[in-house]
Amino acid sequence: MTGTPRSPHDKVGGMIYFARMLDKIRLHARGEFRADCHANLGLRMGGDGLSCAFLRVAYTDLKIRVLEGGTDEEILDWCFQQGRKPSEVDLLVWNEFGRKLGWNDRATLILEKLKAESGLAGRNDIVTLFDYTDVDEGRKP
Repeated sequence: MTGTPRSPHDKVGGMIYFARMLDKIRLHARGEFRADCHANLGLRMGGDGLSCAFLRVAYTDLKIRVLEGGTDEEILDWCFQQGRKPSEVDLLVWNEFGRKLGWNDRATLILEKLKAESGLAGRNDIVTLFDYTDVDEGRKP
């Protein structure tokens, strides 16, 4: 793993964002996570907090479990045992919610602010927070 977490589009067990959240926890523990992103770790209304709420596990408990070690799949299984296992339909709804976050919704203003601060305001191909994250970290949207 490099100093950059995986794309929010990457999946574990069919769930988007989960792999990224685990990477962020691991990178932060090793002192390799971008300092400008530390404030978002475990943020209740951010990707981490929403993912944990969706799985019905506490972020602090998940962090402890991640740092104990194990594969992404093992940690996701742990989440299923501690919280809940989403159905196929639940995952479809979650994935579409995450994939479109920032496109004409409550996160649009946040996305526009991030784009402006990064000099990306003119990028019409960046329409979601996932798009922004991928561009910000050197990936194509």
